[in-house]
Amino acid sequence: MTLPKELATIFQNKQKSYKMVLVIAILNEMNIVGDRELSLQNVKERFLALLQERENEGEQVDQPPGKLASKWADVTLGQVQSIIDTPIQVLSSIIDRNLERQTIGFRKDLYDQWDQDVLIDLYDYTQQELADYYNEHSEKFSLHNAFNKVMTTYLDAKKESFKEHEIGTFVRQTIPNEIRKLSFIHDGFKVKGSVGNGKWADIPWIAVMDKRVTNTTQQGEYIVYLFAESMKSVYLTLAQGVTIPQKEKGKREGSQYLREKASELRLILPLEGMKKDEEIYLTGSGLGEVYQDSTIAYYRYDLDQLPDESILIEDLRNVIENYKIYVESIEGGNKTYNQIEEEAATNSPLEQPQVLMKITDPDVKTTILQIRNYIVKQGFYFPDYLIENLYLSLKTKPFVILAGISGSGKTRLVRLFAEAVGATSDNGQFSLIPVRPDWSDPSDLIGYRDIAGSFKPGPLSDVIVEATKPENLEKPYFICLDEMNLARVEHYFSDVMSLLETQEWSVEGQITTDAILPTSRFDSIEDQELYGDLRIPENIYIIGTVNMDETTYPFSKKILDRANTLEFNYINLLQLPILNEQFNSSAEQLTAHQLFIRSDYLKLVDAFSEYSELVTRTTEKLSKINDILEDIHAHVGFRIRDAVCFYLIYNERFKLMTEEEAFDFQLMQKILPRIQGSHSSVKRVLLQLMKGALGNNLSVNELMEDASSLYTQWNRGKTPPPAKHPQSARKLAYMLRRLEDDGFTSYWLS
Repeated sequence: MTLPKELATIFQNKQKSYKMVLVIAILNEMNIVGDRELSLQNVKERFLALLQERENEGEQVDQPPGKLASKWADVTLGQVQSIIDTPIQVLSSIIDRNLERQTIGFRKDLYDQWDQDVLIDLYDYTQQELADYYNEHSEKFSLHNAFNKVMTTYLDAKKESFKEHEIGTFVRQTIPNEIRKLSFIHDGFKVKGSVGNGKWADIPWIAVMDKRVTNTTQQGEYIVYLFAESMKSVYLTLAQGVTIPQKEKGKREGSQYLREKASELRLILPLEGMKKDEEIYLTGSGLGEVYQDSTIAYYRYDLDQLPDESILIEDLRNVIENYKIYVESIEGGNKTYNQIEEEAATNSPLEQPQVLMKITDPDVKTTILQIRNYIVKQGFYFPDYLIENLYLSLKTKPFVILAGISGSGKTRLVRLFAEAVGATSDNGQFSLIPVRPDWSDPSDLIGYRDIAGSFKPGPLSDVIVEATKPENLEKPYFICLDEMNLARVEHYFSDVMSLLETQEWSVEGQITTDAILPTSRFDSIEDQELYGDLRIPENIYIIGTVNMDETTYPFSKKILDRANTLEFNYINLLQLPILNEQFNSSAEQLTAHQLFIRSDYLKLVDAFSEYSELVTRTTEKLSKINDILEDIHAHVGFRIRDAVCFYLIYNERFKLMTEEEAFDFQLMQKILPRIQGSHSSVKRVLLQLMKGALGNNLSVNELMEDASSLYTQWNRGKTPPPAKHPQSARKLAYMLRRLEDDGFTSYWLS
């Protein structure tokens, strides 16, 4: 078999089977339809069917990535897209994907050079490579071979991409799964491996935790294999968690506490054959000292003298026996796991797992009505479409600003909206973070290292850690930055804004960002696990409330570009609370799945094929507005174009407002906040925009001298003229009045 050069090495690096399975799926589909360009949907179906078939027949098969599903039978076609994105990119030298036509196939310039024999040879070659791959991964597992593999390959792996790397899967999944199979590892143990969170850790580890004393490496006692940074040795240790003791007691007192407890346990446990000194050398940095403090006893295995499998197993059994002696000696240690589960089942309702509602497109409008009724039931009044607008704004991007006069209910609206979908202060899904005037850099929000080297998390980091826990990923978490412009927003919030711009789809089909803090910022492995490479998850929604007065700072265009700004300046004091008996069950609180609010699109191309006409209409409107704004250097870029289009796409999907009503909100929130100044050119821009908002033949030149005849039509007691975009027209009228009365105007002062 002689393949063309471009095909001969396509499987040279095989971290997963997906590349081979994809090529087979394409060749099988080509054999059916007899064409080069294939339906992407059909290829995805074949790709999934091939993996499901192996699984059904009990043959070896790669597990679905991440947390998509435990088996291929549960994977959906929608999830397949995120799985095949990487192999498509890796095979881009031979494969073309057309997102607009939703097709896939071999590149035409190559395909035209191949005959039928090349395709047959490629099929045989791919099948053989796939068989070889499965054979390589079907060897009998042993701890000896596993440790040897990690220590001989990890340093090279750190030079490669972190995502979906084979050695990462091996440490996180394969080794823990095999340890669980050992006869002395029962169901009460939690086994977990780690190579870092989004970025390679210097010290990978595999921990065994008795769930009666801990289920985290941050506190309590557990067993852990620690690989030295040099990869020349691995330690099997009976250890203590460092993070929580040092956080509660301080670094110095926490370390002293851990040392004293380690000494006590060395006296009461047999620890036969184990070393009880502090000669643990993991890295040249401060990590070594942390483990010297917290380790009770250990075995050390050097790469060039790895013991036989029988010794490794017996050593682990010995540590397990010592661990069991300790657990059974402490209060509650004699409880069975059935007793623990029965106690958990009788916990208060707040501790019970929530049943989260997955809301489909046809049900969104009804759900919004239920949210609105819940908020009104609490005695809160708001203008028409405010809840729809807030929802669409959050769906477009998880950062929204609520602006208006003090006492208008901005903070209360955020709290009530969160409550309405099941996020409260009591369950930890709603957090109010008051901004202080002295905040001057991101550490006030994210956290910092103190002079002793300990990380002191900021309020945002604490919420993100909680929202990122596996059991919480499906719940929405709301953060209200109260009075966020008491300090300069660009100073303390710039890192978060930049991170939100890095949002992308992960291979697990979730939205993720770049890391907030690199692992290298932390000394202890517990801090690395908890905060290292922490990313903003897709279930976090940030809403800032702002007052625009002499005590606060204005917003730059950098901020305004990245958020929808909802205004609260029109107050009706005559609106009184509605009595509760006027409501029925449609005003009850929900427990919504976070997908109800999460964005479905990150790039305009993701939605263009289905909503091309709407996107085209919207872009044409924005282009005309941009021509007007350019005269005062206030024109917008692609970021705002995409955000406006997403807002209108969601509105059309869920049928919440008319297209013009939705566009009116976007004019108010994305265009008008950019306008300010005192020059006549600003007045001309306002009048030109007013002409578009009214949808009539307004004479701009005639009003340049005196526009009072126009804006006085919005005086109290008068009926405003009919308008295509009434909210924007009213706002423009106020801005014109301010310009003529004071010689200066701004969205925030009108």
